[in-house]
Amino acid sequence: MTLTELRYIVTLAREQHFGHAAEKCFVSQPTLSIAVKKLEEELGVALFERSKNSVRVTPVGDKVVQQAQRVLEQADTIKDLALEGKDQLKSPLRVGAIYTIGPYLFPHLVSKVQELAPDMPLYIEENFTENLRVKIRNGELDAVILALPFNEPDILTRPLYEEDFEMLMPAGHPWSKHKEINSEELPNTPLLLLGEGHCFRDQVLESCPTLTQALHDQQTITEGSSLETIRMMVGSGLGCSVLPQSAVYGPMRSEMVVTRPFQKPAPKRTVGVAWRASFPRPQAIDILIDAIASFDPAGGQ
Repeated sequence: MTLTELRYIVTLAREQHFGHAAEKCFVSQPTLSIAVKKLEEELGVALFERSKNSVRVTPVGDKVVQQAQRVLEQADTIKDLALEGKDQLKSPLRVGAIYTIGPYLFPHLVSKVQELAPDMPLYIEENFTENLRVKIRNGELDAVILALPFNEPDILTRPLYEEDFEMLMPAGHPWSKHKEINSEELPNTPLLLLGEGHCFRDQVLESCPTLTQALHDQQTITEGSSLETIRMMVGSGLGCSVLPQSAVYGPMRSEMVVTRPFQKPAPKRTVGVAWRASFPRPQAIDILIDAIASFDPAGGQ
């Protein structure tokens, strides 16, 4: 049993396709197939169910793959420990964020990290919370930025900032004459929300329970794929929406829409960073936190 074989089965379990897994591992498909078969013969159990069009992990294979992932993480930790005393800020940091945070935070984050740690480039990606959960757990990402709470075994979290939600409406909308918006009035106007899978959608629904019934009745609710798509539809007069402050005051603001705060207590979210407790570059996480600390969601900084 080798680390290479363990890496093969972890990748195959994730890709569920021999060809795709081989590409990810930079080997030929026969090489990967032979290695996986060899490991199965050594263990005396089938790790995968194979059919003409798919590959599935067996129940015992799932347990083996999970343990293999832990072994690979520990092996990476050993490599990093061997480099102890060297600069932890000289290799890339892989950072993910949810779709309603990334576009507004990343421009600030990239420039600030470059200022604080010029030799530590950032790999960044946007994704859904559940996909980021998988990626941080299996080591594909080093840290993720999302709305708290975020509970996962062996994952540390730290709150970074809070941001209020604000009402977005077309310029000239009757509600634009109000200084504040009553969230209970939201079902009384055509409303645009993000589609299912976006945690911000769930946060908006939780902040105004009457919206849930309107959504169930398919009344006044239109769905959009991103906050910026929704902003454009609101600007066209299709309806109103709710945005986090960082999107309201970010670089993509438009004169075609106006925003108003909600009456107190305003709905809000807490944004935080999460990373594995075993991650061997704590200085890199400290730089990430310091870079985000200077971000003002209400000022678009």
